[in-house]
Amino acid sequence: MKTLGSIFLVLFSVLGLQAQSTVDLKSKVNTFVETIEADKRDLLFRDFDAPERTEWTNLPVGLAARPGIRYGDFTEKSRIAFHDLLITLLSSQGYLKVNNIMHLDDYLLEVYEIAYDKGLFDASSKAEIDTLEWGHGNYYVSIWGDLESDPWSLKFEGHHVSLNITVIDEKLTMTPLFLGSDPALVRETKFAGLRSLSKEEDYGLELINMLTDEQKQKAIFSEDLPKDIITAPGAEQRLTKFQGIKGADLSEDQKEQLEFIIMEYIGSLERDQQDYYQDLIQTTGLDEVYFGWIGGTQRVTDHYYIINSPDILIEYDNVGWIYKGDHIHTIFRDKKNDFAEDLLKKHYRTHKHE
Repeated sequence: MKTLGSIFLVLFSVLGLQAQSTVDLKSKVNTFVETIEADKRDLLFRDFDAPERTEWTNLPVGLAARPGIRYGDFTEKSRIAFHDLLITLLSSQGYLKVNNIMHLDDYLLEVYEIAYDKGLFDASSKAEIDTLEWGHGNYYVSIWGDLESDPWSLKFEGHHVSLNITVIDEKLTMTPLFLGSDPALVRETKFAGLRSLSKEEDYGLELINMLTDEQKQKAIFSEDLPKDIITAPGAEQRLTKFQGIKGADLSEDQKEQLEFIIMEYIGSLERDQQDYYQDLIQTTGLDEVYFGWIGGTQRVTDHYYIINSPDILIEYDNVGWIYKGDHIHTIFRDKKNDFAEDLLKKHYRTHKHE
């Protein structure tokens, strides 16, 4: 039974930007914009209704150019303002994950130099890798629409990061949210041992290994291991049904572990967004959440899992190239409000637009 405090939390979440104020966010974005030279702001702003607003990719910029202004071209003043913006949008956990991933892109250059020197791949592969333009600076910021009137959107994207923020009628959405890690485990140099997105991996492995043999027959798919998340941009496969083991078929300890996984993804968001999604999941109930698995059930094996509910979708894929289980892709989706889809429908029903 919900307490009076939890009821007020739900009301506050629904009525007040799931309860984070967009006023503070807009102020941080405006402060950032003011640090950009006036003659470069045309690169930053895009039409809200442009189809590119709802397009995203996790590919390096050498394979997929991005709109907006390159992070590596920011002045120090712009970087400080932009980090202040990220800190407003994300929890400390999410903020550190995004920064870790960006720094890993610098390390990737060294990783593959070492692997090449060890003879782990040939010169033609090395030449192809050199065109990918990995690097900490190769992430782009773009703003879609007019900050002085709803709706507007902000995108921060590059290799293994796609953060999509939409503000409409003083409400905010932050999905789809893609985060990836290559390598999943740093094996050389002074950074040896570093693992980005470690809990996304560990919590999933813990749950699949908590299941009984009978439960595993429901949870583990017979399909071949996907080479990427199934809902990746341009993927031919689409998720049309619930698969795996249903939460109702899990023990209380197993449900708790499933919740740990979900909260690891939600936990990257600012706390009021966390509250909104946690309440959404609790209202529907863990009994209605499906957990599915493909591949190995230990670390350093290629594996994939999906968490699918009526409200949210989480995918995790870890398929390595040089080492197995060493290249992570994850996505957190709001089934109704990716890119504020549902909010926009309601907005356009009640507002006239030219």
